[in-house]
Amino acid sequence: MSRRRVSYYYDPDVGGYSYGLGHPMKPLRMRITHELVTAYDMLPKMEVLRAPRATPEVMSSFHTDEYVHFLARVTPETSEELTYQGTRFLVGDDNPGFEGVFEFCSISAGGSIGRITSGAADIAINWAGGLHHAKKREASGFCYINDIVLGILELLRTFPRVLYIDIDCHHGDGVEEAFYTTNRVMTCSFHKFGEYFPGTGTQEDRGRGKGRGYAVNVPLKDGLSDESFRSLFGPVIQRCIDVFQPNAIVLQCGSDSLAGDKLGCFNVTMQGHAHCVQFVRSLNIPFILLGGGGYTVKNASRTWAYETACALGIEKDINLNLPWNEFFDWFGPRYRLEVAENNMEDMNVKDRSLERVRDLALQQISELQSAPSVGLHDVPRESVGQHLGLHRDEAESRDELDDRLAQHARFVYQLQEAEAPEPGSDDSEDFDSHRYDSDDSSSSRRRRTRPQRPRGKKRMSIMSNDWYEVPPLNHFGYYENGEEHEHDGVAAARPRFFDSGLRWDPDARKAVVNREFGVSIRDLMERGGMSNGLGDEMDVEEDVVEE
Repeated sequence: MSRRRVSYYYDPDVGGYSYGLGHPMKPLRMRITHELVTAYDMLPKMEVLRAPRATPEVMSSFHTDEYVHFLARVTPETSEELTYQGTRFLVGDDNPGFEGVFEFCSISAGGSIGRITSGAADIAINWAGGLHHAKKREASGFCYINDIVLGILELLRTFPRVLYIDIDCHHGDGVEEAFYTTNRVMTCSFHKFGEYFPGTGTQEDRGRGKGRGYAVNVPLKDGLSDESFRSLFGPVIQRCIDVFQPNAIVLQCGSDSLAGDKLGCFNVTMQGHAHCVQFVRSLNIPFILLGGGGYTVKNASRTWAYETACALGIEKDINLNLPWNEFFDWFGPRYRLEVAENNMEDMNVKDRSLERVRDLALQQISELQSAPSVGLHDVPRESVGQHLGLHRDEAESRDELDDRLAQHARFVYQLQEAEAPEPGSDDSEDFDSHRYDSDDSSSSRRRRTRPQRPRGKKRMSIMSNDWYEVPPLNHFGYYENGEEHEHDGVAAARPRFFDSGLRWDPDARKAVVNREFGVSIRDLMERGGMSNGLGDEMDVEEDVVEE
């Protein structure tokens, strides 16, 4: 195979984080993967980089400011309070507010904004990335920040079309939602479907508007084998390449599709999983290689190390007997670079369901027109502020109060100015999807002082695959039916950001002005627009304005 320029991103700190005792997600797997890559002497063959950590500004290119700000300040001690008892941001038990969650997210996202956009590499590898379930304003499925969406947004600054391929056992719902209405990104997900997290990804989900047809889903059943996977992956991806003609590819290599995974239900071996990397590499299109799921740690680490060799084109040259490394004892009793199949029955070959899924996917892709043309302009390499010498030194930290005020101001103005889809439009039924920035409904536009959140959806747990209900709260602690949400037994006060202070007295036929004493704008902003932190009413004095 031809030699390709490979950039390998690794941050030594990534393996030191923990989701909590007993949680199936283990960031340690990235460190073990790196130890194996080092033991096989692959590092000299790549450009090894420690990526700059993603800043809040970078994260908010997809996620809401409010959500990013929440991640920056949540701790295990404050998680219950900041999430309104688990009803916002971190819903359910899948995504705990563990210590250092924001730093972990910044490492993951930083490595996914790779170097192929600048032409410095043909392949970029970030095994700490691939967290495809994170939504615009909410964590999901062990994923807090959607590094994939951030990476694709950066690619779109340079490349007209990007193909996203997902071979995780779970549907890549977060990425599909983000690009559901555009024809510049085609998403193709191979996943288990049927009472399985996240409960989405049927072949009827094909996109909307300009993106109609550019969301490709390949739903599968338990026990998927190497042979079945190969018969699907090659034809479907080749058809995507022929029709869509992507300029760059993002390949999410979630290893929970391997045999024996704690949360997976497929029967794919290491070689069957790595075949996808080999196939994409043979296309000679720049691509980013990401991690994802994988909850049998030693199998995830072995497979990603082997797929690093596939990216380098040296997989046939390495010895499958493991060399000595710091985690050598973990790989007993065979001590080999392998993930063998088990005795699961492949349910996909019964009743020709595999053939029907493949034929329908190929037909849906063929119905698309040729690759959409995109007019691109030169992307500035520096901002206007940098060009004028006004760029703030990164080492110079802003005042904490400045950051908090700016965060609240951006959030509030977005709430007041955003518009919901018109009733009856194609997008109105999907308004609560995270593809939209607004949290207003059509009725709330008539009541700007209390913007309401659309009716909430059911959520599914990735650990138990059980559905559960979440009370639909708005941003200020109100239930959708207008009742106030009590926090620690105290009802939340109404926000007053754009309250003029005027109210009409029908008896006196006069306008009454409420003047607040002892409360500055700064204090009011810090309290999120509430009267005070505990919901108590502020002292007011009423003046009368003659009619």
